[in-house]
Order: sequence, then structure tokens, then C-alpha cells
Amino acid sequence: MSTLTALARAQAVAAGRAQPIATVRHLHVHDHPMVLIPLAMAGEANAPLAALAGTDPASPELLVVTQPRDRDERFRFADRLGRILIRYVDSFTDATEDVPTDRGKDIRTRYADAPQLWVPNPGGVDFLRLFGRSTRFRTVDGEHPVPATVPLLGRWLTFFANSAEVPGSSLLANAVQALTLHWATGQSGAEDAQLGVLLAWIEEGAEAARAVENGPVAGPATDPDFDNRVLGPLIERDAPELPEVLRELMLPTWERMWRTLNLLRRLPAGSRVAGRWDGDKDAYTAFAQYVAEGGAPQPRRDGAVAAAARLQRLESAAARYAVQRAFDDPLVLAEYRLAGAAFAGTVTLAAPDRIDDSGKRPVLRPRIMVRTAEAVRVEPGAVLTSPARPGQKARVVSVTPVPAAGLAASAGDRAAVPAADRTGLAAPPGDPAVAAADPAAAPPVAGEFDVLLELSGGMGRKLVAEPGSVPAVGERLVLTTLSDEFRRGGVLPDPSETPWTHGGPPVGDESPA
Repeated sequence: MSTLTALARAQAVAAGRAQPIATVRHLHVHDHPMVLIPLAMAGEANAPLAALAGTDPASPELLVVTQPRDRDERFRFADRLGRILIRYVDSFTDATEDVPTDRGKDIRTRYADAPQLWVPNPGGVDFLRLFGRSTRFRTVDGEHPVPATVPLLGRWLTFFANSAEVPGSSLLANAVQALTLHWATGQSGAEDAQLGVLLAWIEEGAEAARAVENGPVAGPATDPDFDNRVLGPLIERDAPELPEVLRELMLPTWERMWRTLNLLRRLPAGSRVAGRWDGDKDAYTAFAQYVAEGGAPQPRRDGAVAAAARLQRLESAAARYAVQRAFDDPLVLAEYRLAGAAFAGTVTLAAPDRIDDSGKRPVLRPRIMVRTAEAVRVEPGAVLTSPARPGQKARVVSVTPVPAAGLAASAGDRAAVPAADRTGLAAPPGDPAVAAADPAAAPPVAGEFDVLLELSGGMGRKLVAEPGSVPAVGERLVLTTLSDEFRRGGVLPDPSETPWTHGGPPVGDESPA
């Protein structure tokens, strides 16, 4: 738990209501999502009992397995669920859009939108992963044939479950994680896992949360007391009222799911959410086309090289997502400021037209001075980025503690020193930008630092910076060691070049030259 989240939890206890820990929404919320609430039978590995699914809050479709131990009935359930899900995911293949690539030199096509699946909690994600694994390898002929929708359902469930592991992906979202990403309650993380209680903390407060803490579970696990008193006897005698009992059990969660979506929609989306959703559209397009071309189901387990490549992609996505959240949200960035990975300050001096001619050709290298009262834990040579100008790099030239007012030179003494010598900006004589920001006009405060920065990138290709590309005197800046730039992953070997312990050829197996 981060420092600010811990503080927000303490404030939630004092206020009796959940506290926001984000100023913007960090995931995409679809205009036409599909909500799926799975329910599994206790004591049976991944045995589906029921599901409530649909895209219309007013008309959920209930699927029930009256005898969860019956193999044939399980696959009839999978067939019905597959028809619902596949109809939904296929509805996004009608419209396409052109996307420029290679800096506008080429164009590729993808689907204009993608499906989004919502489940109540991480347990729902795990259920879909396991159910996808148990259905995607089934065959439509042979000794135990199943309808063609069953293995297709398994592939799509596996696709959604895999996407849920990718930080920043919104193809499969769970309500508990989405809410705790944006609000902190006055209870533990384990208690937050109950959707009804979590939502009550956010909407009404602690008293309302206490009133619903013993309400119906959100699945996929059922309540043991309910199993013993109600569910067990109904299944044992194959009671016709079982579907209605399960509907009443699941409808409160169904209603809370749609309240969750409406609550999240009220938050403005972060500026980089749309870009991550574009990545989700690319993933959906690629998989939908792969399935349409008759591609094989996902393997039970990845080979060594494939697993390493996937891990590399997940690590890269996690790092990129963390940076994007910080750049989008001042509250998230505040965590990095507390840790010393970022600081905020005001531009006090600027030389926007500074030219560095020490190399083979002159280049534009403006310098600015930022004064901050925060602890600066960066060394000269470190490269910083401002969320306001993510394409611009700021190299730290020097970090100078500002003397306390009593120890500082007098304003008259400083005025006698040329501006270029005082600031290290190497500004031309009489530069109005530097002269206007003479630190003599702003008495120093104990504990402040002057950070001299040299800028590169994001200013155009000429020797004169484009308007607004160089921070102006008086501008408030946040600078951080975080960077959203692309980082190429490591080169992995071909599977045939790995040791036999990692899937390569057996020892002594020599291929012909």
C-alpha cells in the first residue's frame, strides 16, 4: 500500500466514506459492454452452476446448470454461453478503420471498436480462465463431441483472460479492481473484495456498507451457509425452482455491476486511456482474424522462448502503464514526488534561444532554471521529463541549494553580477527572458533548490524553438525520472537454439549443416 493510499484510508475511516485516490479514470469504459457474472459449485473444480450475462441492464439472461456434476449439462451450458458471447464479440467486426503506420507512409486496417467484458471481481477472471482451458480443446466429433460453439467459447475466454494479465488493458475488467483503483475505503483489501460493501463505501458510506456486508455474494464462489441450507437440497431433488432461486441470488450483483459502470463513467478519462484502448483494438483485431482463418487454440502452456517473450511484454506494459497513470493524474504522480522520483517547481530563468555549437553542427539546447522547495534526489546528468511535454528531455546540469535569506548575498550584490554568470544559462547579454527572471526579485526560502536543466527534443527542427515548446518564466512544472518512451526488448533465441531442458533439440541431435 502506498503512502497516499494509506492516508486516504485513514481519512475514509474518519469521514465514514471512501476517498478518491485518482482525479481521472484510468481504464476505458465501453458504451456497450457485456456484463458476465459466473457462479460455480463449491467443492467441484471449475463446475459452472449459473451465469447472468447480457448487454442490457434491464434484461439479463440467466444460464443454469441444474446438475453441475453432469458433464453433458455442463457443455450445454457452455454452448448457450458461447452463443451469447460470440454473438457479442462478432458484432464488432462490421466496421473498420484505417491506421497510419511507418510515420504516415503506410496504412493498416483494424476493427473500429472492440468488445469489453466485465466481471465482478478477480475470482470471476480466474473462473473464465479455467473454464476457457477446459473447453477450448474440445472437439466437435469423436467419442465425446460438443457443439462448435464450445471450443470457440474456450478460445475467446482464454483470449480475454490473457488480456486481463496485461497492465492497462480494458478488454476484460473486473469491478472490484476498477473501483479500488480510483477510491480508497476505510476497510482492508480483503474486505474490499466484496463488491456490495465496496460500492456502498463509495456511494453512501460506512453505515450503508455495514448493512450489506452479509448480503448475497458476487461469485464465483457461493456462500457455504447458502449451499447447505438452500442450494444442496435443491440440486439433490432436481427442483424446478432452482433457476428462480439463483436469479434472486445474482440480481443484486447484476444491478451493482451497472452502478459501478455508471460511477466510473462520471470520471473524466485520462488522456492516455484512448491510446491504450487502441492497443486493445489491435489485439482484438489480430485474434478475431486468427480465429476466422482457422487458427489453432492457444497452447496449454508456453514454450521457454514464448514464455520469456510474454514476460518481457508484460513487464514493458507494466512499466508503461505506471508512467502513463502518473502523467495523466496528479494524485498518482504525487506518490513519485514523495519518493523523490519527481518534483514540482517554478521556472525562474530561461534562455529559450541558447545554441550549443560545441559539436560538428550547432543545435538548439535551451536552458531553464527551476526553483523547488521539494527534496531533489537527482544527480547532474540525469534525464527528466515533464508530463506537460512528454516528448522533451531535460538533462540536469546542476542542483544548487538556495542559501537561507540571512546567508544569501544582498540583492544589490547579486545585481552587480552578470545574469549569465549568476545562472549558468550562458544567455546572450541583455537577454530579456533572463533579466526578467532575476532571482534577486524572489528572495530565497530555506530548503529550496535551483535546478539547472538543458532541454532537447519537442521544439521543432529549426534553431529557433517553436512557440510554447520551452517552459516560460513563471510556469509551474513537474519533472520526473519517469519516461514513456519506447524501449526495445531483448533479443530472444530461436526455440531450436535453446537447451533441450527448455524445449530445444535433445543432446546429441545434430542438424545437417
